[in-house]
Amino acid sequence: MIRISTIFIAICMVLVAASLGLVLHSVAGINGTESAIVALTALTFLILYNAVSMRLRDRSDVGNQIADLSRGTADLARQVAEFGRRLAAVEGRVASANSTNADRIQSVVGEINELGGLVKQLAATVATHEDLLATGTPAAPPEAETAHDQLAAPEPRPAAPPPVPPAPATAPAATASTRNQTQLLATLRNAIDENRIDIFLQPMVTLPQRKVRFYEAVTRVRDERDQFIAAEEFISIAEASGLIGRIDNMVMLRCVQVLRRLMVRNKDVGVFCNVAASTLGNSTTFAQCLDFLEANRALAPSLVLEFKQSTFRNLGPAETENLAALAQRGFRFSIDHITDLRIEPRELADRGVRFIKVPAALLLDPRQASTSDIHPSDLSDLLGRFGIDLIAERIEGERAVVDLLDYDVRFGQGFLFAPPRPLRPEGASATAGAAPDQAQQQGSNGSAPSSSGETASAPPPQRITGNAALARRL
Repeated sequence: MIRISTIFIAICMVLVAASLGLVLHSVAGINGTESAIVALTALTFLILYNAVSMRLRDRSDVGNQIADLSRGTADLARQVAEFGRRLAAVEGRVASANSTNADRIQSVVGEINELGGLVKQLAATVATHEDLLATGTPAAPPEAETAHDQLAAPEPRPAAPPPVPPAPATAPAATASTRNQTQLLATLRNAIDENRIDIFLQPMVTLPQRKVRFYEAVTRVRDERDQFIAAEEFISIAEASGLIGRIDNMVMLRCVQVLRRLMVRNKDVGVFCNVAASTLGNSTTFAQCLDFLEANRALAPSLVLEFKQSTFRNLGPAETENLAALAQRGFRFSIDHITDLRIEPRELADRGVRFIKVPAALLLDPRQASTSDIHPSDLSDLLGRFGIDLIAERIEGERAVVDLLDYDVRFGQGFLFAPPRPLRPEGASATAGAAPDQAQQQGSNGSAPSSSGETASAPPPQRITGNAALARRL
């Protein structure tokens, strides 16, 4: 449809051309034919000028419209991308919620099954006692388990056939009083030569969910009679005789083997491997360890090397350089055997420390508030600002767990959740729980330098809830 402005311009051009012809005819005296030709020529030029100007103006308008359309398209693309991101986040939350609910349901079902088994055992025990009372037989001896003992003490599961003779969990732990240093040194040498360096795994759980997140490898040595020698008995002798480097190499190998088997089932699991201070300072031994760790660099995010607090406080130039070499290869460190809370988190984080294990009794000791620079309840937040997680170890009661939750502690370790458990060779699952007196000796002494050796597998990470869950794990 022709616009009114276009018609008005056309009329104006005709009037201008006609006026020019009349002026030439009447004033200049040019005849009518020539005046008409000049008028038509002027009209033609006016028409051409108007057409060109309109084309240029339309091209400018079209360019502006295309630019506006491009900007609108870009905004629309950004909005679509934002909606896609939000939709992916919502789907992730829904999937996580479904997974959490499934884990909780599985945990509850397991607890119900365990309680059912315990109730059946209790009913059988009560029936036996009733039969004994009815027949007039004397009551059961004092050492017979009561219902409370059955709930508190875990009943070991039968070992998977064929059993591994001799069962290491039932061998009594040897004490330092029965061995002199010469005998212990000879026993230690023979154990290293005959590959009798075993590792026990003790889980570290998240709080309050009690889901297994890490395992700590605890070293045990078996003598010729398959009696276990605890770490605190042989560590000082091994360091003095120069054998600790060979033990650490064996422990690292075995930890890597266990970690590979664990990661087949769960990529988020990790293993803490203890390393002695003398190994870190010995150039020959450390070079062997570094070559082995370099070959297994892909496991660096899941293999945590653990040192004592005294080791970090007495680092020399060689130890500092070796520690930096490990950190450059992506390995993370943990500090245990904490004796006080005078901790410099910035310095430790710069050295590659990502975990600090503090005994629960030390964290909950009210005297620490006056002797340390920070209140224990604020320690977890302070370490978290530098990327360090606080782990409360040696937890033996539910009351301690409740108090530690007020301190915002994320991880826990101790006999309340599970004692250190031995591993079966050649990929078998962990053996049944050790005898109570032996487990008490093994776990209450904390961790030992790491060792390695035969392939073994550990139980898959799971939630641990109360005594029934502890019974299920053993």
